Amino acid sequence: MIGHSLNRYRDAGLLILRVGLGLSFMIHGFPKLLGGPALWQSLGQKAGFDFLPTFFGLAAGLTEFAGGLLLALGLLFRPTLFFLLLVMIGALVGHVRAGAGYALLSHPIEIGIVLLSFFLIGPGRFSADAELHKHRRVGF
Repeated sequence: MIGHSLNRYRDAGLLILRVGLGLSFMIHGFPKLLGGPALWQSLGQKAGFDFLPTFFGLAAGLTEFAGGLLLALGLLFRPTLFFLLLVMIGALVGHVRAGAGYALLSHPIEIGIVLLSFFLIGPGRFSADAELHKHRRVGF
């Protein structure tokens, strides 16, 4: 019976997860955006991009910051998760290439698991996507 009574908080729980993880992505992405071409190139190369590493490094920072915002809002939810997952794969590749141990490898793996879970569960009722979908059904 307790499980059934807690189900009413499902959407609030998803909101807390989305906002918390979204803010974390934004905090990680903001310095990367401000880092400039040298940092972007380094990030791209660490992730294994020998072709256009500066572009891919900038894309990673932009994805983390803007994707974090979209995640927190629950807007364009599943496409955002896809791009954030790509960034986590890039981070994992960078750590593997650097010879990092599990302590560093675990972070992008764990966040990737959360992103995949979010993909299956959805953003919840308290999201911009839910509001937009509600208005589309009514005809607005």
